[in-house]
Amino acid sequence: MEADKDQPGKKQGFKSGFVAIKGFKSGFVAIIGAPNVGKSTLLNSILGKKVAIATPKPQTTRDLIRGILTGDNFQIVFVDTPGIHHSKKLLNKKLVKAAEKAVEDVDLILFLVDVTNRNRKEEFAVLELIRKLKKPVILVLNKMDKVAKENLLPLINEMSKMYPFEALIPISAKYLDGVDILLDEILKHLEEGPQFYDSMTSSDQSIEKIIEEVVREKIFLMAEQEVPYSTAVQVEEIHDDDDKVSIRAYIYVERPSQKGIIIGKGGKFIKKIGTLARQDLEKIFKKKVFLDLWVKVLKDWSKDEKALRRLGFEG
Repeated sequence: MEADKDQPGKKQGFKSGFVAIKGFKSGFVAIIGAPNVGKSTLLNSILGKKVAIATPKPQTTRDLIRGILTGDNFQIVFVDTPGIHHSKKLLNKKLVKAAEKAVEDVDLILFLVDVTNRNRKEEFAVLELIRKLKKPVILVLNKMDKVAKENLLPLINEMSKMYPFEALIPISAKYLDGVDILLDEILKHLEEGPQFYDSMTSSDQSIEKIIEEVVREKIFLMAEQEVPYSTAVQVEEIHDDDDKVSIRAYIYVERPSQKGIIIGKGGKFIKKIGTLARQDLEKIFKKKVFLDLWVKVLKDWSKDEKALRRLGFEG
């Protein structure tokens, strides 16, 4: 991930304030799909840098992340969304609602499907949303490197009957196979428009959000069972000096037992989280980072409306 400064706006509603440039294509493209199909991996692959955390666990993405790809005559603003799925949990309902709201104002939708681990129920949930929006949709079949070639045509035939997609593009987001073809197809469907972001900007995330996401990624990678899903990270203080960045952040959990797990015996687990996060943050800030992590219990925060608002989950 990279901390970018020139951010003309954080809501898609700001599009109306810009003037189209002759010969310059631009637009907003949503990446949607079920949880854990590779949306964040695809975004990072397209941009050639890490702007969204990606882990093997489902429902890693909780925030809308915009990644910006700018070329000589185009700018594509990708909107990475939480996985769309049916859930009774308040937090998950909010995440799905945020994802649905995010795609209302985009110009094009990429419907990403993991061909190695399909969930028809979740695919139908995404298709329900697509039908309501009535926007152009490109079906992107991910992880094609793991599918035998003889199985490709039947899969494409099956998927093509689900919806009148503009195109069906097989890719491997992890290995960049087919990503160039996908970008060419996206540009075909974008019209002449303005440049929304400075050409050096690759993401509209705040510094605080970047830090929180890096820490949360390490928790997802290291902790087991339900613990990662019961944690939230919030930056309390940042002091950015010439030679170092000092950060204090809180890791919120829902139960005292989870606090003990995150801290670990003799504080070993939280130290490991801090070390791994600090290493990533030093690459982002390009200077020394001091990361002070604290663990607090916020009882059942993922089920509490007030607590969710406090932690920045709207919707």
